[in-house]
Amino acid sequence: MFLQKLRLYNFKNHEEATLIFDGKINCFLGKNGSGKTNLLDAIYYLSFTKSAINPYDLQNINYGQDGFLIKGDFNVEDKLKEVICSFQQGEKKVIREDEQEGARFAEHVGKYPVVLIAPQDIELIWDGSELRRRFFDSLISQLDRSYLENLITYNHQLKQRNSLLRAFAEHGKIDFDLLETYDSKLAVAGEYIHKVRKELLMGFVPKFNGHYDFLVQGGVENVDIQYRSDLLGADFITSLRKNRKRDLLLLRTTVGIHRDDFLFILNKKELKRMGSQGQQKSFLISLKLAEFQTIVEKKKLKPILLLDDIFDKLDDFRIHQLMKLVSQGTFGQMFITDARQGRSEQILKEAGMNARLFVLENRTFKEEWLKI
Repeated sequence: MFLQKLRLYNFKNHEEATLIFDGKINCFLGKNGSGKTNLLDAIYYLSFTKSAINPYDLQNINYGQDGFLIKGDFNVEDKLKEVICSFQQGEKKVIREDEQEGARFAEHVGKYPVVLIAPQDIELIWDGSELRRRFFDSLISQLDRSYLENLITYNHQLKQRNSLLRAFAEHGKIDFDLLETYDSKLAVAGEYIHKVRKELLMGFVPKFNGHYDFLVQGGVENVDIQYRSDLLGADFITSLRKNRKRDLLLLRTTVGIHRDDFLFILNKKELKRMGSQGQQKSFLISLKLAEFQTIVEKKKLKPILLLDDIFDKLDDFRIHQLMKLVSQGTFGQMFITDARQGRSEQILKEAGMNARLFVLENRTFKEEWLKI
């Protein structure tokens, strides 16, 4: 799968831009704040129908404008597909594929898979369980449409159930029959999500371990990802019923897959408590490489790889190992951002890779070829 053309209209700081990609490796170069990352985010948006950085579409509109539009021309198995994502203030977001409007977001996600490696990935280690769940949810949603639909159903039912618990407290009256109805719907979606998460991790961890060993090359380190869930060894509907008194007291649902966590383990201890910066970076890159490999195996195509400011965050050895994978043809199309043009050129030359360079300056693009 290749992205051949990208067009932006009033998306973030890009008033209007048209970029044509005719190579596997494409670099967006320029000073910080020039809009390099926004270009990657536009590609991400075409895949997930949302920004990787800011979930509020109003804040993704170019200043002073009332909407934005992103167009992408994809070549998928020698078939050209045009994808358009647009948003207008006061209206619903629109997704169009080959001029056919009205596609459901859940049906679109996974058709044009991408993997993003970015500086904010460190939050997966340091922040709470929600981000780790979101990482695996994002991966599975690209592979399993039913999973995404169940996830949407679960989140909706959870919100409704919590509102119901608060309403019971306000009115001083509990309708157990109504609560049972919400519990039943929540349990069906939750059991499916739990089952798929558990199965996914069984195949994911060996891939992750292999990539970590490759990045550290001989380091005596034992890494793992452990799945923690209220549903492990428990029936969800039974657990909901057992915890009703506590839920009514706390006015929220206290058991369920919305509390799941994926613990990142290094040498039998949590990574965030004892891992060095180098170990944490290796862990994160290995996560994303395992994500890439999982998508390739399940969908039989290589997702687009987005590398945001990656050369500034890795040491020379890890960059060398990553570029070794590039030179071996592990990846398909790649998009790289860097504030230092000379550094990117040197790294790519040493890896023996041709690349298309897009140098951003004063909101304009200067295109160059880096040829070996």
